[in-house]
Amino acid sequence: MLPLVLYDAMSNLPGNNFSPNPAKSRFVLSYKDIPFVTIWVEYSDIHIAMKSIGAKPIKRRDGSEVCTVPVLSDPNTGALITDSLEIASYLEKTYPEKPIFPNNSEPLIRTFDPAYMSLIFPGFKPLYLRTMEALSPASAKYFIGVRSAEVPLPWDVNFDADWKLLEKAYNTAYEWYQKTDGKWIMGDTFSHADIIVACQLLWYKRVLKEDEWARISSWNGGKWAQVLADAKKECNLA
Repeated sequence: MLPLVLYDAMSNLPGNNFSPNPAKSRFVLSYKDIPFVTIWVEYSDIHIAMKSIGAKPIKRRDGSEVCTVPVLSDPNTGALITDSLEIASYLEKTYPEKPIFPNNSEPLIRTFDPAYMSLIFPGFKPLYLRTMEALSPASAKYFIGVRSAEVPLPWDVNFDADWKLLEKAYNTAYEWYQKTDGKWIMGDTFSHADIIVACQLLWYKRVLKEDEWARISSWNGGKWAQVLADAKKECNLA
């Protein structure tokens, strides 16, 4: 079996990775023990680079189209897939061992994904600010141009209010987890829903300052640091 190729966004951070969506694909590939290599792309070059390999664009909130990452190339089948959820679906169908959509849960997890993102999105300003700081000057400028269309500037004011919005969102997410009898969204059964949650948390841990990540880690009795640690262990990424 030839290694699959995952395209991811690079940063100035050690190890490069920061973006939550490519992280979801990395977690799935690692969970399923599928060999892969990563090609790092400068954030400001993603659209041109992905368009040049024939990747399918996605629609932004404003209706415009852009090529983004993750993109997964599978030389074993010739497939080229864009979007972390579509990559997960492809990997589940093509490499069904160790399912990430157990018990035919893909339709439910496809509903969970936007619900979770809509819940946490209002508190993203501090995260966008820290992400910008982790990029090269050219990529930071591009990032600001793209993200300020959905989260208006400035990002460095009302920090306390933004943190309260994010904490409120995770209080609700904590209630979701409390409705199960296990440590995962589906109780004792690990699934892509937990990867979705964990990879957002991984983004926070990667870009935030140490005291800021400690703040999130303290919420809900340390639930979110534990979810990230447990998911990384489950996916052999600890």
